[in-house]
Amino acid sequence: MREIVITAKTVEEAIELGLRELDVDRAEAEIDVISRGKSGILGIGSEPARVRVTRIDTPSDVVKTTSEVIDKIISLLGVDVVSTLAQVEREDLGGPVFEIEGDDAGLLIGRRGDTLKALQFLVKYLVSQKLDANVNILVDVEGYQDRRYQSLMSMARRVAQRVADSGRPITLEPMPPNERRIVHIA
Repeated sequence: MREIVITAKTVEEAIELGLRELDVDRAEAEIDVISRGKSGILGIGSEPARVRVTRIDTPSDVVKTTSEVIDKIISLLGVDVVSTLAQVEREDLGGPVFEIEGDDAGLLIGRRGDTLKALQFLVKYLVSQKLDANVNILVDVEGYQDRRYQSLMSMARRVAQRVADSGRPITLEPMPPNERRIVHIA
């Protein structure tokens, strides 16, 4: 994400200069008018307009950067897997979903998904640093995230039924926030 502040006689002129300098259309930029400026009397006391133009990273930037980061990590780990883009943008996530498959995929899942969580954190962190923006990315290894989601949903329903039948509270094992959210939704 790149941001510039442009000064010109009018707001429109400043916007056009900013868009031209960033080489983007209006749809690909966020425009913030800092000051509308003043025309003054016969040019005396006039102030120029100031506009902040920010290039919005398109999903293709996020997808391209994420793909590069995942491929680099995979090559450094030396595992026999391939990453593919499963979805360009998932509704509930607001970002792309990458699927990793291959002979060594189990190594990337780890015990109870710990390695996968670490991989996801690392990818999200590196992509956010490269794009200088907070991005949401889901990295899944051979459908593990979906299987875990289904498992948590069924466990939450079973526990809810037991609580309803017995009337006594039940304490679940500690979970990360994203898994607790799944339990609360169920």
